[in-house]
This record gives sequence, structure tokens and C-alpha cells, in this order.
Amino acid sequence: MLSKNKLKFIRSLKEKKYRDEYDVFVAEGNKLVAELLTNSKCKLLVAEKSFLESVNLSHAEEALEVNEGELSQISFVKNPQQALGVFYKKTIDENVNITSQLVLALDGIQDPGNMGTIVRLADWYGIRHIFCSSDTADIYNPKVVQATMGAIARVDVHYVDLLAFLDKHSDLPIYGTLLNGENMYQQELTQNGILIMGNEGNGIRPETEKRITKRLFIPTYPMGQHSSESLNVAIATAIVCAEFRRRSF
Repeated sequence: MLSKNKLKFIRSLKEKKYRDEYDVFVAEGNKLVAELLTNSKCKLLVAEKSFLESVNLSHAEEALEVNEGELSQISFVKNPQQALGVFYKKTIDENVNITSQLVLALDGIQDPGNMGTIVRLADWYGIRHIFCSSDTADIYNPKVVQATMGAIARVDVHYVDLLAFLDKHSDLPIYGTLLNGENMYQQELTQNGILIMGNEGNGIRPETEKRITKRLFIPTYPMGQHSSESLNVAIATAIVCAEFRRRSF
């Protein structure tokens, strides 16, 4: 039975201040919840009977069986499936050594879908750390969690003073995608470094751009052809990450 207090608690987690207060987040959908149950600690699992019988509940502190109607009352999505989980946020090592790694830096990404997709892309291309400016979309926003498709469990997302972070690692190659950059297919790309992706509407901020040491541009095809003004930031991230990883084979 889903009590009014539990319903109120779950619904409150739509807001960041309550996610921060309780140190938890919400994940929805059979595949996503099932995947997180394998490697993340679950405070509360609310699901239909068939889902509960299909997963290992050893990581769940509490599991409640509900019907479709009850699930729709707490769901944050238009068409809920059979499961919703309240998971504890994972502990992030803020002193990680990134010297030999390729990492992403996000400068004010706002759209939850873009944010989640970038985390999913990082997971696909073996990028284990993303460093975000403080105004970047919250990784634990339900829409972001949904868009990561489980990658949130494998990629560490850090919120930092981005300029201070870049200054601290100024000895590493710092890449940025810019409309006035150089054709990335003709540039040397290292196996380590920081790849900065900018805000959907404004791109990389001027003060962040000053820290870039290697300016990249994704060329149109054919070269010089009049085309769209720019690419969606998640698509641009996929293209650039793919080229970095292609060079490693």
C-alpha cells in the first residue's frame, strides 16, 4: 500500500532542493530501474507485481507492490511503465586524477534531454568523468536520469567552478568546439585532455573560451556549403567523441 506520506515524498523529489536534502533521485521505467537495481542502492522501489517478481531485490531497502493507477499518481512521465525507484546518489571522488584520461566539460548545458544524452554518449565512448559548470542541468533531474538510460550509474558527473577547474589543469590539452575553430579532421587529437561543450543557445562562454588551447570545428559537407547555423550540442558531442576514439584504434 502506498501511503500518503510516501506519495508526497516521491512527488517532492521532482524539486532539486528535496533531492539534495534526502540525497536521493527518482528513476522510472522497467529497463532503467532494473539496470540501476544491479549496481545502485535503492531506498524505495514502487512497482507492479510482475516487475517485482522479475528482478533481484537485494539492493532495495523497501519494495512496495502497487497497481497501474497508483503508479500513475507518483509518476513524472506521461506514460508510466511498471516501476519507479528512489535511489541513493552515488559518492563521487572529487580528487580523481584525470591526467591520462579524456574527459568532458559542460559549460551551461540546460536541456535535460541533451544532458542525459551526453552522459549516455560518454558511457558509450568510455569517458568516465564529466565536469560541469554550476548552472549546468542537474544530473539527478528525473528527465536527465531518464535520458541517460542507465549510464548515470557508470559515469561520474562533477559540478565545479569550471574556470578554476580548467586553470588547475592548464597543462592538459583543452579542446573546444567553436564556429571559428579549425577543421577537427585535420587536427592532432590526443588520447587525454578536456573537451568543452557549450550552452545550447550561446555556446562556450567567452571567459571559458580563453582557456581553450585547441579550437575545433566540425565541418559541413561538402566544405563551405551553406547549411544549418549549428549542430545540436548532444549531436556535436557524439561526432567529436567518435573522432577522438577513432584515432585511438
